[in-house]
Amino acid sequence: MLDVAPRTLELLLADAGDLRPTLASGLPEIAAGKAPQPEKTPRGVDALSLEMPDADPNDLALQRWSVIAPEGAAGDRALEAIAPLLRLREAEQGAKVVPFRVKPGMGMAESARWKNDVLRDERVPEAERPRYLLLLGDLDEVSAELQHVLANGSFVGRLHVAGADGKPDLDGYAAYADKVVRWAREPTGAEQPDALFFVANDGSDATRLGHSLLIEPCLLMAQRPGRRRFPAANVLEVPGTDTAAEFLGGVNAARPSVLLSVSHGLGRPRGGWASDHHQRALQGALVVGGQGGSERLLTAEMMQNASFLPGGLWFCLACFGAGTPKESAFYAWLSLLAREGAFDGVQRVLESLPRAGERPFLAALPQAALRNPEGPLAVIGHLDLAWTYGFTDPNRMTQSRASRIFSSLQAAARGSRAGVALDALMRSYREVNDELLSGYHAEEDARVWNRPSPVEPVKRSSAFMLRNDLRGYVLLGDPAARLPLMASGVQARLPLEASEVLRTTAMQPEKLPEKAMLTRGLLDEILPQRESMPARSAGHDAAKREEAVIAVLRGDEAPRAIAERYGVSRAELDRWVEVYREAGRSAVGKLP
Repeated sequence: MLDVAPRTLELLLADAGDLRPTLASGLPEIAAGKAPQPEKTPRGVDALSLEMPDADPNDLALQRWSVIAPEGAAGDRALEAIAPLLRLREAEQGAKVVPFRVKPGMGMAESARWKNDVLRDERVPEAERPRYLLLLGDLDEVSAELQHVLANGSFVGRLHVAGADGKPDLDGYAAYADKVVRWAREPTGAEQPDALFFVANDGSDATRLGHSLLIEPCLLMAQRPGRRRFPAANVLEVPGTDTAAEFLGGVNAARPSVLLSVSHGLGRPRGGWASDHHQRALQGALVVGGQGGSERLLTAEMMQNASFLPGGLWFCLACFGAGTPKESAFYAWLSLLAREGAFDGVQRVLESLPRAGERPFLAALPQAALRNPEGPLAVIGHLDLAWTYGFTDPNRMTQSRASRIFSSLQAAARGSRAGVALDALMRSYREVNDELLSGYHAEEDARVWNRPSPVEPVKRSSAFMLRNDLRGYVLLGDPAARLPLMASGVQARLPLEASEVLRTTAMQPEKLPEKAMLTRGLLDEILPQRESMPARSAGHDAAKREEAVIAVLRGDEAPRAIAERYGVSRAELDRWVEVYREAGRSAVGKLP
């Protein structure tokens, strides 16, 4: 089955100039033996600390959901753009979403302190602390270090959409929020997803290894019968294609699907990027076609309007597929190899890594996929170099460990939320991290007692490489998103005073359900008591106010747009919504 030279480390990185693999011949396994000991991280950074481990991880009422936005006006605007998503999650968890705000550039130590002092503030009851956390903003606004620290005790995702000028695209944020809300409230009639598997047929050793040790084993596991069989309506291997357009056509499934793709991601060309804008637009784009020129390349521009995995989850295995960090976890190791000059291609890989002073950023391709109304709800990708370590045995490189990645696909297919799906993979990260720490402690004990080290250097280095490879996987999109399947029970649990209203197609008073009519008139009774009501809203009768409130609760458009349409401030509209909810609860409490 395996036709690749054994005991090699392969890298899924392509030169942006000629689209060829940057490390064409891979590295011998012995190269991993030169990996340096990692720097000591602050206590608790890599330790699992999931609160309420006995609670259903998919139940937002138990786990709670919140959002972390940058400090300042940029964070304010991002929060406003995704307001419909906040309302949806409030309805699901039965509690108000209280956003957190953070400053940019938080390192590991500062992130660990923030996690312990703010997120886990002892003054907040444990049951009210959110475990689902959506980060808003690019990597220079909310750091990758914070995302990593939080991921070892929470289900964490990130949303950022940038325009052509590199600035936040608030319409893109809103488009993603609208997509999540739409799928949550209108799930498909399908009870099971399709499972799609793709590997670029580019003839490289890296993709051949990906097919033999990842795609083929995943296909076998997905088709295996039994009580806990993979819950897919169809399990399909997408044929290799010559062009990106053919790839898009091949994964346009009729039902929500999970897709695992293996391909090379673009890195720095030999002559360097023409500009920062050029780099942000293309780094992490995928070489999905087998033959030809630029038509092989899947870019953000192509993804913007294509129907691609609507309502699905995409596991994208490629270098820089999710983004480019401030520093690569492999820099020290590759620098050592480059200085020794013993292995071909290492210097080119080193040149592809982020340089001092460069701004970290999310890849444009997954941003476009999430912004696209006909795109996926979540993307799992790599925020650094992606090696074949993630699906092989670190001590026997020809032995598959595809189950690490398959576990994420299986969790998503069974209806779990995207954050839970990523955590299935992160369990492998925590296991190998514990193994490393135990080895370092054993070495330290041996040194103290003047005994030979019990740890084999090559095995330790291989475990270090596996740890760094797994650590690079991140979730883009809302961690609470899930495949919109009928069997998942994903339709939002809306408050009683809103839920029945939203099920009606007409908003005329005479067509509203009786329970919804209980709030009719209560707005007029309560709202006029507020002396601070702006004069511009005084002319609104209860019917108009209720229309505005229902528009907010439906979540189909941004609250700022609704406020403008009804001629009131955003603060006043928020007050109407809160009064409406209070009135509804009061009225329901009076029912016999």
